[in-house]
Amino acid sequence: MSKQVVFSFLKGDLNSGFPVVISQLSEDGDAPTMKFSGSLPPAPEIPELYKRWRLLYDALQYRSGWSLRLEIDDEEPDVSNVSEADFSELCQRLENHLNTWLNSDSFRNIDQQIRAKLNPDEEIRVIIETDNLLLRKLPWHLWNLFKQYPQAEIALSAYEYERPKTVPKSSNGKVKILAILGNSREIDIQQDKSLLEKSFPRAKVKFLVEPQPQQLNDQLWEQGWDILFFAGHSLSQKDGETGQIYINKTDKLTISQLKNALQRAISRGLKLAIFNSCDGLGLAKELAGLNIPQTIVMREPVPDKVAHEFLKYLLKALALGKPLYLAVREARERLQGIEKEFPCATWLPTICQNPLEAPPMWGQSVHPWRRLQAVFCASVLVTGLVMGVRSLGMLEALELPAYDVMMRMRPQEEPDDRLVLITITGEDLQLPEQQERRAGLSDQALDLLLKKLEPHKPRVVGLDILRDFNVNPKYKDLASRMRQDAFIGICHISEGKPHNPGTPKPPEVPIEQVGFSDVLTDKPYNIIRRHLLHTELRPTTRCGAPEVTSLDAFSLKIALRYLEKEGIKPTFTSPPEQYLQLGNIVFKELETRSSGYQTSLNASGHQILLYYRSVNGSPLNITDYKFTLKQVLKNEVDLNFIKDKIVLIGVDAPTIKDYFLTPYTQGQEEVMPGVIIHAQMVSQIISAALGERSLLMVWSVWSEVLWVWTWCVVGGLLAWCWRSPIKLGLAVAIALSASYALCYVFLVQAFWIPFIPSVIALLSTGSSIYYVSRNQQSSRT
Repeated sequence: MSKQVVFSFLKGDLNSGFPVVISQLSEDGDAPTMKFSGSLPPAPEIPELYKRWRLLYDALQYRSGWSLRLEIDDEEPDVSNVSEADFSELCQRLENHLNTWLNSDSFRNIDQQIRAKLNPDEEIRVIIETDNLLLRKLPWHLWNLFKQYPQAEIALSAYEYERPKTVPKSSNGKVKILAILGNSREIDIQQDKSLLEKSFPRAKVKFLVEPQPQQLNDQLWEQGWDILFFAGHSLSQKDGETGQIYINKTDKLTISQLKNALQRAISRGLKLAIFNSCDGLGLAKELAGLNIPQTIVMREPVPDKVAHEFLKYLLKALALGKPLYLAVREARERLQGIEKEFPCATWLPTICQNPLEAPPMWGQSVHPWRRLQAVFCASVLVTGLVMGVRSLGMLEALELPAYDVMMRMRPQEEPDDRLVLITITGEDLQLPEQQERRAGLSDQALDLLLKKLEPHKPRVVGLDILRDFNVNPKYKDLASRMRQDAFIGICHISEGKPHNPGTPKPPEVPIEQVGFSDVLTDKPYNIIRRHLLHTELRPTTRCGAPEVTSLDAFSLKIALRYLEKEGIKPTFTSPPEQYLQLGNIVFKELETRSSGYQTSLNASGHQILLYYRSVNGSPLNITDYKFTLKQVLKNEVDLNFIKDKIVLIGVDAPTIKDYFLTPYTQGQEEVMPGVIIHAQMVSQIISAALGERSLLMVWSVWSEVLWVWTWCVVGGLLAWCWRSPIKLGLAVAIALSASYALCYVFLVQAFWIPFIPSVIALLSTGSSIYYVSRNQQSSRT
């Protein structure tokens, strides 16, 4: 982003002061956003110091025998015995008085208000708007404002101006330069020619060497130029209102003598005039009257070497695509390296600006295809870096919580009324029937519960309570009921480790009616996001039977038993995958690297993502049929509705810690009992098999790479299109919102796609391209 500050000096002069000084701040060529007013007191010492400075400057030039571009008339200065120490001391006094004057109380409010709105990292154009000749001659770059803002540069402007009227101009992408090489008496014009040819190899340069007036007039009139360049001798009249250039050994012209031709050139796109010659403020003043956008001149007589060095540095910076003001500042400040030989060389180059026109930018950055090339290269690099960092697992801590947030935001669903939940609460643990309780449910209570359910013929009864002990002999019917096909029990694997071999199945229940109750949790918070359907058993595990080497999950056992009556039996896809298939749905296993999981997922066993069903804002409400043990045993519930349904029995009591964290957990009250976790899993399997609800899937790696790369390109293009931080920030916010919305929509449609990598990709590419566009000097392929 660039900002423009205009200081308007109205009536007054340095001897009497300026009663009204107005400052205006605008951004990126927009209308002014701020306006302040103040005043400046008289400073009669400054004119005297400048007058003395100019005399000593001319004397040093003459004494050193410099080949000066102004010395056509061979006028000798009338000052003798000048020392460089005196001149240096005078320069410092002039700088001190200038800053003291600009720090006056009546002006400080303007100064402070403007500085508060500027950023040292911004390109800042500071324009002094005045017709006062002495003000235009002052070394404004010595103002301490420019020490605080390294990307600010000074320019001069007439007090009255208007936007030039231009006609559309066709362009082939090349900068067109009309270079006038005028009277070369005692100066090296060929050096200027060589610099133009070398520094702008892609520019179309037309050289007029010591042209005749008509020849120059015709070229200005007939061609559409971007830059007008003059090297030779020039000078301003004493009043500073006019100037003249020496175009050959005999002819000199004023701007007014080229007025019609210059107006024609400006209307056809002339943006910049560079007079690499002496004393050009008069020329700039006349060109400002024609409303030319920009002019660069030397405010004083200039030695030949200084002119060449400045032109070399300026053209190099412009060719690299640097903004005009920054290019001029850099070129001007680099002249400090020769100030031992040529004192005050950095004081000479000056921009004269039409405040209504934005400075042009030339060089490599003018070619759109190169911009796209830069965006493409940056996007490929950033995509590789993001995916590489992601593969190391460094984004999991961000991706998994982002997934949880989107999961919570999903639309509400209908309850799954195939499920009936009977929970044993803390109050139920104190029931008289629970006096002989050895686990969450006593034999007496379980026997009574199954006895009450049996007449109503539920299709499946699942007991989510570990029972590694035999039924009390006095409850013989309980053992028979637990052996019925509709009953499903659990065991616990615990990975079959020697120090924790797991928990055996209920002795009365056949192994065909047993499933493991183990669930998979994600560290560091042990959140359940995955669903383990099937796993191989270690020989040391106590879950299962000696002859059993693999086992289905409790939820899968229940779902398969329920689906039998629906005519759906498990099949498997062709090798080598051999995925489980129920109906038309294939249960594809998660791979080690699946979406947000890159390093923390142990893909052993048959794992899928758990796609929670949320009802009325919570997955705890998965079914409308949820009752306590007491309600059933005390006949407070009419059980006629449970025919052909799935009854899940489990504990929901704080004293028996069977609770888990889920993506929906945001407080202690939202932890989920194990029985509801299993209900969610059962519901997911059955709903998918019956075609009612999709399984939650992930994209392939290459699809995710393409997705991340797309957002890299979006970020890069946004950074090229919007240079203003405010506009770019708004565009990026919209893009990020769009990325989030798309990820959310895909999740609703049962696809988990990367959000955090796309955010990092967009911001990283956008930031790098924005930095390049600000500096205009990145390497381009």
